[in-house]
Amino acid sequence: MTDGEKNIRAFLAIEPPEEILAAASRLQEKLKRELTGKVSWTRPHGNHLTLKFFGDISQNDVANICNAVRQRAAAVLPILLTVRQMGVFPNPQKARVLWLGTEGEVEKLAQLQKQLEDDFARIGFPQETRPFRAHLTLGRIKFPGSVQGIDKALDKYKDFTAGEFRDTELILFQSKLTPQGAIYTRLATIPLRG
Repeated sequence: MTDGEKNIRAFLAIEPPEEILAAASRLQEKLKRELTGKVSWTRPHGNHLTLKFFGDISQNDVANICNAVRQRAAAVLPILLTVRQMGVFPNPQKARVLWLGTEGEVEKLAQLQKQLEDDFARIGFPQETRPFRAHLTLGRIKFPGSVQGIDKALDKYKDFTAGEFRDTELILFQSKLTPQGAIYTRLATIPLRG
C-alpha cells in the first residue's frame, strides 16, 4: 500500500458515551416491536454523530485531515449536547432514516462543522450540500412508505431523552464494510482544547 492509495473509508464524528448508546438501543428495541415493515437497524454501539463523511481516502489524506481538525479543535471548548427526540429524514410519509436528534450547544457544533467543512474544502474535499443536523441513526428504510407506525412512534417518543454529555474530542474513524455490518476503527482522536 502506498501513501497515495485511496483505500481508507473514513469519516469524522463524535462518539456519545456508553449510557447514551444504551438508551438509544432500548428505544430501538421498542421500535422493533411497534413498527411494521422492513427497517435495517443500526448496531447501537457503533453509533456516532457524523460531522463529515470523506469516502475513500489515502494515508496522506488522513494526515492532512488530522492537521486541519487539530488546528480547528485547538480553539474550541468542549460542547454540551443532549441526545433526544426521535425524528425521520426526509419526512414521515417518505421516511428513509429514523434518528435521535441533539439539543444543547447545537449552534456551536453546527458552527464548528461548517468551519471544518470549509477547512476540508481547502484540502480538496467537496463540501456537503445537505444542511448539517447532528443525529444518531437508529435505522434505515430502503423502501419509503413501506413501514407502518412511524407517525405514532414520532408522537410517542417526542419527549424521549437518551441523555446529556459534554463532548471533549473529535474522532476520525475508518469504516470497513463487512457482510455483518460496518466495523469502525479509530484512526485519530483529537481533543477540543479551547
